[in-house]
Amino acid sequence: MKTKNPMRQRIFTPGPTQIPERVTVAMSQPFPYHRGPEFKKLFEEVTANLQYVFQTQSEVLLLTASGTGGMEACVANLLLSGQKALVIVAGKFGERWQEICQAFDIETIALNVPWGEAPDLESLNKMLQAHSDIAAVFCTHSETSTGVVCEVKAIAELVHAHTDALVIVDGITSVGVLPFFMDKWNVDVCVTGSQKGVMVPPGMAYVALSERAMKRFEMQQRDEALMRRNLPHYYLDFAKAREAAKERMTAWTPAITLLMGLQESLRLMRETGLENLWNHYARLAQAVRAGVQALGLELFAKVPSNALTSVKVPDGIDGRKFVETLRTSHGLTIAGGQGPLKGKIFRVTHMGYYDHLDMVALMAGLELALRDLGWKFELGAGVAAMQKVCAC
Repeated sequence: MKTKNPMRQRIFTPGPTQIPERVTVAMSQPFPYHRGPEFKKLFEEVTANLQYVFQTQSEVLLLTASGTGGMEACVANLLLSGQKALVIVAGKFGERWQEICQAFDIETIALNVPWGEAPDLESLNKMLQAHSDIAAVFCTHSETSTGVVCEVKAIAELVHAHTDALVIVDGITSVGVLPFFMDKWNVDVCVTGSQKGVMVPPGMAYVALSERAMKRFEMQQRDEALMRRNLPHYYLDFAKAREAAKERMTAWTPAITLLMGLQESLRLMRETGLENLWNHYARLAQAVRAGVQALGLELFAKVPSNALTSVKVPDGIDGRKFVETLRTSHGLTIAGGQGPLKGKIFRVTHMGYYDHLDMVALMAGLELALRDLGWKFELGAGVAAMQKVCAC
């Protein structure tokens, strides 16, 4: 019986991303008891290094949950019944902030942004002036569904100029990948996940909280009138997480092996240096964009994030079949579009444990799949364009 030639499977999705071998090795070691001294040392090191990655001196909470769990925890712990929030909706994950707020009966005012575009700051400015009584503004730094990056620093400045609202940021595909300065930018809350820029498998969320955010949270815990308006939560409880953190532990049984991997990944990030990582991802992004444009393809994002590249599926090509062909015929897994963009775009990552030669393999695979489906271009043009960028 004939069998297909064995292919190495390569993943280039914007989460989960590839993880370093030394992280895999670290997670394969015997794990410590999560109430013992060895774990406490691990906890202390991990939280300190997460502060470095977030660029903050404030608290970072460790939650055993997906990034969405971290997002829900922010809403459930920091907002009160009867409050209003402004949500910047520029894609699927902006929609998610809105849906979580609505699940807790928080009145939401949406700044709707066309998918593929960045939020317009003048529109935001007008909306903030009209709704100065909002309790929080939710935004997505790197919108994974569209590949767009937004100006968090400028957004925070506008919010603080017109309101007393907390600036709460989804940094799930930006922290550790793009320049992000929580303290310098006056961001109040930022959440990220384990399976993106920090290069660990899925299963944990990390939430950084400014001193201002924690003061507001503490007031809500001790003022009787405010306590009656607290939103329901039990497992995703910041008070329990903070109390346990004082003892260098988590409130509940954590994903110990993921924390062991995180410890090693953060060591690697420290050794490399954040600025070097940011520059590395920027270079990979520039190379990939040059490559796809050399094939006659059009970028989707107007203001692209260096975490991923979103590309319009060309006319005459079935977008879903293209993604399937890459996976089944060439061993490459990428992401298609989400929501209204299904079949219309495809998305490839640069974040995670990748180098320029990984991106060359990706581009070669894209070329082969496009050729299989009848797209006309000069074979090798994308790879050559990438190589020129990488050689600079």
